[in-house]
Amino acid sequence: MIEPRPTARFPAAARLLRPSEYAACLKNRRVSRGALFVLHSAPAATSDAPACSRARLGLIVAKRLAPLSVSRNALKRVAREAFRQIQGQLPPADYVVRLGNRIPDTSLTELKRQARIELDRHFRRAAQC
Repeated sequence: MIEPRPTARFPAAARLLRPSEYAACLKNRRVSRGALFVLHSAPAATSDAPACSRARLGLIVAKRLAPLSVSRNALKRVAREAFRQIQGQLPPADYVVRLGNRIPDTSLTELKRQARIELDRHFRRAAQC
């Protein structure tokens, strides 16, 4: 008999939903900055939401930095997947991944590969803090 694998889900409780939650996170410290993304973090107790016992994610991908919707959606999918796989190792806090620079003119496959490498580095650094 095959044992079911433990799942790393991304439910609504693991997402930032309100603008006030994003604002609280963005005014706190910046965890790391890379070629594409900036990762901001705030303790869950400082946000307006009740104290959570899990890490929560918010995404900001501006249209002026990624003009094509295909690129924006791909970057958001990659960021959600990177977070989903490491969320159990992150301390309970609110995290906002923000696209900080204009995306390079490369193929979508290469863009997703670069984004995943950078996001994995950002989240590992957040897990160590």
